[in-house]
Amino acid sequence: MQKSKKDILKEVRFGNQIAEEERDDLRSYFVETQSWRQILGGDVDVVYGTKGAGKSALYLLVQDHIDMLFDNGILVVVAENPRGAPAFENLKVSPPPDEKQFINLWKLYFLALIGRELTEYGINNTESSKIISILREEGLLPEKGTSLRKILSTVKSYISKYINPSAVETTLLTSESTGGIAGVTGKIYFSEAAAEAAKFGKGNSIDDLFSLVSNGLSKQGLTIWILLDRLDVAFDDSEELERNALRSLFKAYRDIRAFDNVILKIFLRSDIWERITDEGFREATHISRDIKLEWDKPSLQNLVARRFLNNKAIAEYLALDPAEVINDASKQLDFLAKILPDQVETGKRQSSTFDWILKRTTDGSGKNAPREIIFFFNAMIDNQLKRLDRGENPPSGTQLFDRAAFKDSLPSLSEYRLTKVLYAEYPELRKYVEKLSSQKSEHNIKSLSRIWLISEQDTTLIADRLAKVGFFELDRAKETFKIPYIYRPALAVIQGKAEELGK
Repeated sequence: MQKSKKDILKEVRFGNQIAEEERDDLRSYFVETQSWRQILGGDVDVVYGTKGAGKSALYLLVQDHIDMLFDNGILVVVAENPRGAPAFENLKVSPPPDEKQFINLWKLYFLALIGRELTEYGINNTESSKIISILREEGLLPEKGTSLRKILSTVKSYISKYINPSAVETTLLTSESTGGIAGVTGKIYFSEAAAEAAKFGKGNSIDDLFSLVSNGLSKQGLTIWILLDRLDVAFDDSEELERNALRSLFKAYRDIRAFDNVILKIFLRSDIWERITDEGFREATHISRDIKLEWDKPSLQNLVARRFLNNKAIAEYLALDPAEVINDASKQLDFLAKILPDQVETGKRQSSTFDWILKRTTDGSGKNAPREIIFFFNAMIDNQLKRLDRGENPPSGTQLFDRAAFKDSLPSLSEYRLTKVLYAEYPELRKYVEKLSSQKSEHNIKSLSRIWLISEQDTTLIADRLAKVGFFELDRAKETFKIPYIYRPALAVIQGKAEELGK
């Protein structure tokens, strides 16, 4: 006996829109793209993408391929917690006082992580033994199981402890006979001045230590990848701290790029990259091994098809072989056409169902991301079940969703995007957004100035800022600002133009 549509939907799991919350299922959903192949092949170091574009999913998937990468001579070091409190959270309270110390902090933190990796894998040659010995003597070699936060705290204390931030343990030893410099007690230094003193003793520059690591790994036929993600969460309380931390990180990346066997892999939101480079950033020219994650319509259709077909109940309902469908783009479209209606709003001029979804799940940038798509379909499954629980008629034919379920799902997505994303990340803009509640959807500077009760000059600055964060669709030719569909239900925005646009 075939299951009812209600029973099928009860078994459907579409997955969580937050990658960290569905790590165990990511492989089964995963869409293997050229971007992924470039990352896994070692051709890309920096991955940019909008919020929800899938950076964290890739970050987690790289970790899930640790065994395969190890077989290819690559050791993977995770430098930030994939979930929970970020390792760098404590820096919000007491960040390094200047850029130089921040660069030193990044480098020494990475060295500490590398030292632990060398120890755990038992990599034993002259260079690795020296690195491990230096880190152990300086109290910088983490024991197995030490949290990333504790490692970072130890490194920060080590650097901050000395008056001269460019050197660590640079106490000089003098010759009794000549009074000249005979050596230094320290093991690690960061500046040229300290380097000059250290050449009389046993000190090592931070870059010399990276060179030792790289040479030691090369002897073993190994490379280390250091992965960094969630940098938007780690420094989200202060744009100044975020700018200092990330500009310093990319300067450290520039320096470490000189060593072939130590590679940073940085996953960063594209809007944050734009923020830290707004005032110019010369180091940006050194970043050529990068890629920007973008999703087109076929990729998103593939994502939706994969997630639905990951449910045995749906595959059995339509008597489909999931692998066969996933490997054929035309069969994916046929599959979606069987479970979704042709249109949400009927009529010759109305868009197809998937185009309707794409238009209503993007912000002012016009670019879609998996996170909103996944949220929308989860809401739609819930809403369709509610309709069936009330005793309403099931969708016709093989369809699992009727048109009303689509429209019912927009308010929850809109509320999520407004409160959990826009307000959470840009609280300073909230008062301007809230004043647009129950207003028309399209404005110019005059209408916004009237609503916000501020000068047109100030209005221009705020409106441009809102366009930059995706709240407005900006039409520069017409000089208009349109609120995208994704924000309209939560703000009760009315379709149409403000009165000033008619003048």
